[in-house]
Amino acid sequence: MEGENYQRSPIDPEVRAHIYSLVSAVGGTSTDLDGRYVLGDDALACLKDLKKWLNLYDNRLNRLDVARCMAESNLVRGDLLEILAQWQDGETDNKLKYKVALACVELLVPLTWPFEIEDARMTKNHHTHMPYLQLAQVSYKREILHHDVAKILRAAIRVALPSMAEERSERATRDEGIIRIVLYFLRNIALISQPQGLPKEEDEAEVTRSVTIDAFHDQDVFNFLLTMSSSMGDEFSQQDVMVLETLFHLLKGIDASKLFMDQAKLENAQMEEFKDILQKEKDMLSGYAKYAPTRHNRFGTMIWVKRDDEKMSTVSGQNVIGNADSTLVKLDKQKKWNKPKQSNRSKAEEPLTNYEFDREVPLNESARKHLRAFIEEFLDSSFNPLFTHLRKAIEREAERVLPSHSRQFFYLISWFLQAECARRAAARQTRATEKAQNNSTHEDEIESFGLVASVLNQETFVLLNRYMQRSQDDKSWLDLNAGMKCFTQVLFTVQEMASSQNDEDLEIAENIQNRIFYEQTTHDRILSILRNFNPAQHSFGYLDACTELAHVFLRMLERYSKENVDLQVRTRRRIRKKRQRQQKAADSENPDGGDQDEVFGNSDDDLQEAQRTSSERKFDFSRFAARFATQPCVDTFVHFLRYYRELSIDQLKRAHRFFYRAAFKMEQSLILFRLDIIVLFHRLVRGREPLFTESAAQKAIFKEWEELVKQVFRRLVKKMEERKETLGVELLFSKMPGTMYYLEHGYEREVIKAKPRAPAELEVKPTVEGAEARLGVAVGILVDQGKSDLLKWIKDVLGKAFDERTGWEEMDKARQESEGVAAPETAEHQEQTEAPSIVVMPTNDEQRTALFKDNKLRLLISLIGITRLGDSDDPDASWIIPSSLSAAQLASSLDLIKKFEFDPPTYEDGTAAIDLVRSRAAGDRAGRTKASYDDDSEGSGEEEFLFPAGGPTNRKSDALEELKKKRMIRRKRTNGSDVDEEERDAKAEERGAKRQEAELEKRRKIKSDLFVHDSDEEEDEERDREFFRKEEVVRRKTADAVARALMEARKSASGRENSKKRKVGARKGKSHKKRKTIDDNQNEEDESDDGLGERQSTGSRSSSTEPVDRMEIDGSDGELEEETDTPMSSQQLVPDEEDEPSTSYRASRVKAKSTTSKDQYEDDMPMTKPARRMVRAGFIVDSDSDE
Repeated sequence: MEGENYQRSPIDPEVRAHIYSLVSAVGGTSTDLDGRYVLGDDALACLKDLKKWLNLYDNRLNRLDVARCMAESNLVRGDLLEILAQWQDGETDNKLKYKVALACVELLVPLTWPFEIEDARMTKNHHTHMPYLQLAQVSYKREILHHDVAKILRAAIRVALPSMAEERSERATRDEGIIRIVLYFLRNIALISQPQGLPKEEDEAEVTRSVTIDAFHDQDVFNFLLTMSSSMGDEFSQQDVMVLETLFHLLKGIDASKLFMDQAKLENAQMEEFKDILQKEKDMLSGYAKYAPTRHNRFGTMIWVKRDDEKMSTVSGQNVIGNADSTLVKLDKQKKWNKPKQSNRSKAEEPLTNYEFDREVPLNESARKHLRAFIEEFLDSSFNPLFTHLRKAIEREAERVLPSHSRQFFYLISWFLQAECARRAAARQTRATEKAQNNSTHEDEIESFGLVASVLNQETFVLLNRYMQRSQDDKSWLDLNAGMKCFTQVLFTVQEMASSQNDEDLEIAENIQNRIFYEQTTHDRILSILRNFNPAQHSFGYLDACTELAHVFLRMLERYSKENVDLQVRTRRRIRKKRQRQQKAADSENPDGGDQDEVFGNSDDDLQEAQRTSSERKFDFSRFAARFATQPCVDTFVHFLRYYRELSIDQLKRAHRFFYRAAFKMEQSLILFRLDIIVLFHRLVRGREPLFTESAAQKAIFKEWEELVKQVFRRLVKKMEERKETLGVELLFSKMPGTMYYLEHGYEREVIKAKPRAPAELEVKPTVEGAEARLGVAVGILVDQGKSDLLKWIKDVLGKAFDERTGWEEMDKARQESEGVAAPETAEHQEQTEAPSIVVMPTNDEQRTALFKDNKLRLLISLIGITRLGDSDDPDASWIIPSSLSAAQLASSLDLIKKFEFDPPTYEDGTAAIDLVRSRAAGDRAGRTKASYDDDSEGSGEEEFLFPAGGPTNRKSDALEELKKKRMIRRKRTNGSDVDEEERDAKAEERGAKRQEAELEKRRKIKSDLFVHDSDEEEDEERDREFFRKEEVVRRKTADAVARALMEARKSASGRENSKKRKVGARKGKSHKKRKTIDDNQNEEDESDDGLGERQSTGSRSSSTEPVDRMEIDGSDGELEEETDTPMSSQQLVPDEEDEPSTSYRASRVKAKSTTSKDQYEDDMPMTKPARRMVRAGFIVDSDSDE
């Protein structure tokens, strides 16, 4: 039976035998020397062999057998600590003892190394040995801190002193390793704590954080850390991360604000905490006593509860008989939720007890005193050097930097900034107390924040923002928690700097706030963190950090935006990535080559713009705060408020300010009208477990919450009266923006969609000659871009159109042959013989979108001859194959597309087809630029000036002819001389430049009478009377002409057919016809030039105010045309025939045009005649007779 119950040990017996023999050979107690420890003969070799066993067996084979054997054999307590205790201070020069002590420290480091739980590497051995070894490490720490004879930590530090004494330039790699080993040993001692879930072998108080701090102070560990930190960067460089880890495990969980409290204030705070704990216990016991079993209900009671769905539930207890509410409450308490297990939890979600910093750690008075002294010295001498060196190492991603070091770095920044603020507050309070007691009037010394300036610079902010964004993207919530704490404490520090009396601190605080609030990405990140809180993934510490960050950031941003009304923020937006293309040397020679950049952009510039696409805009705080009044943000604070009985006063104020801002400042109280939120608010102030009201601070916050809940309920009742049907249902659900708008206004929000814009029209460059080559370019572009489906669709459209057009042409030819006689060439006949237009019908949404958005496809169909009906920005515009395209042309286009689709054209120098097109606007600009600069070297004298010279000229100037004659003479003289050709060209260019500059200077000085004229101040009644008389004559003659046209049109239209087709767009390009001008009886005397100019200006003013007469004509083809007439007051007076030839020639042209227009109007029938309005002195006057 004993053999069957015997369980084989997981450790190999041979391994156990080797380890035990080596431990025995290290040394032991001697009976001859009164029980003192004596080293063995080969103690140093045995210690080295034990180290090899740890490295070669445990580490390489991923086992813990050797460490288990060393723990069972009592190696640490019985040998290693005894050896270090015998090494006295005066024996530093003894090399043998120094080597043995170093070997002991090298063994203590792996034996005290913390265990990291990794599922991928965990084996059966790990699960077997790890609990035993964790308890063994606790015993190691206890023996090291409480050794009876010597100070073990001081002895370990003495091992590193010879290496530290060496100059950095002369220090060997072995010396750096010795210093690193000692730091790792100190880190392990600070890290080891009682493991949760394991039995306590001895008193836990012997290994607490307070005992560790006292031991570090007594054994000069703090001085050692200060020496290393203050010399970081000068004497030490590789040990910064070890010092960081030691400080992190020493300070995590300690409240820095309580560290600098005076004794009386601290005792009061601790007494308040103790009272709160007692009150919570009392409430818990009283609540239990109400329903606790008594001797009268020992027989038990069980009742049946019938629910709505005809199901029965059982509830036990006599207290559920008389009250229905208590029955339902007890029924709810019996319900249990089986939370589903998450099998794929990430490493960040595992309970990392070694890196936890949200759990508060209490300190006793001696530990608080010693730690406070160390922190003050550290801030004064070591903070800036250490953290500057660490920031640079993290930025360049040094090999010694691990992912956990960034988390520790930012957490310690927040801790030390909080400690500095607490120290300054305590110092101010102490000075105020002393000043009040001594009645002194001297001014206090103004202290600067220079002691923590290394973490308040732009480099640290950039690193912090990048770290928070990366942690959020990687869903590393513990890292993001440390980043949020750091950012919040930076804001607190900047806020205190802004209230400082030091001018330098004020300037720095203003600069920091401007940099923080300038980035829109920072605003979006704070909002995203608050919105994306998930109770299943995040801890309460994370919830507390994100709510505090949002509260502090929003409050400081509101204050800063009020002080800086013109606050600008930089927003970053995504841009479309453009195609990269290479610049050809030939493009510089091509005058049209520079226009490609306007269409496609330069690849180098596009790459730079893609990296820095940002723009500034004015910041609107109300708009930004409204983004916090959303349902996800409210849900985060609601989840935070569910812990109301465990929250502090500051945390309750934080939640209260958020709900007050959302409900009343932002006028979004509808977002709180949800059933669970209403129940939580009621439970908060009137429930069975309301807020505590023991202290004065608790009573004050309770009154604030009571008033808030009362106002929320009041608005809820008022809104229920207005929207009873809808709001009664919406109480069960979260509120979307559309629902909130409907509940607020009673109707849905109207969404106005922006009209889409068409892309830039393209054209083939003029360098490509021939219609066939241009069509090849368009087809090649679509082939290169992989748009074969669009080409196939175009081919199908052309094929169907060819069949339809061919059938129509054959039918028309047969009809003409059957008639046998040629039809008269009239408009009606031409309309009947024209082929019907074919509408291009897309078969799916992709083709319909491409017709509007794809300018390459539009280029191809434009080259084919397909036209568009409607505006260019109309996405529903139709495309038709016009009547002018014959079947032969359609067949030719179809053959060319098939040809170029499978055999795309190639161009010289590897030019792509896309490089041979440009925007039509760029082509127009290139044409104008070429026309303006296409001149000889000397200039032709016909430059385009900035503005007109001063109005029309009545006679033709001979200056141009004279200038040409002078140039011809000058050229003849130059050709006949012996002047060198290069010198002649240079002089010609110089003369041309001077002439152009003189002409421009002359034109700039001109003040034209067209722009500066004080005609409104002139008064001439005789001239006005004559002007109105002529206007009346013109109107009468115009009315007579219109009446005659109406009569003739009605007579001619009586015999016409009304079933003629209307061709939309057939005459779209036709120019509007002008109304004939009626020549007055021009027998008046010729007026002077000034009088003519005044009359022209008066007429132009009257024409600008008089409405243009419009007439709709029903033409012979049924088309509606719109004609625009220019009133006679705006036309130039026609002089007599005795004037100059040029003016008489213009008059004859006006008369001929009027006669032609009159003949054209005789066959038209006007539909309506607009009412004529009276004009007097350039203003419209309504006539009383119209009524």
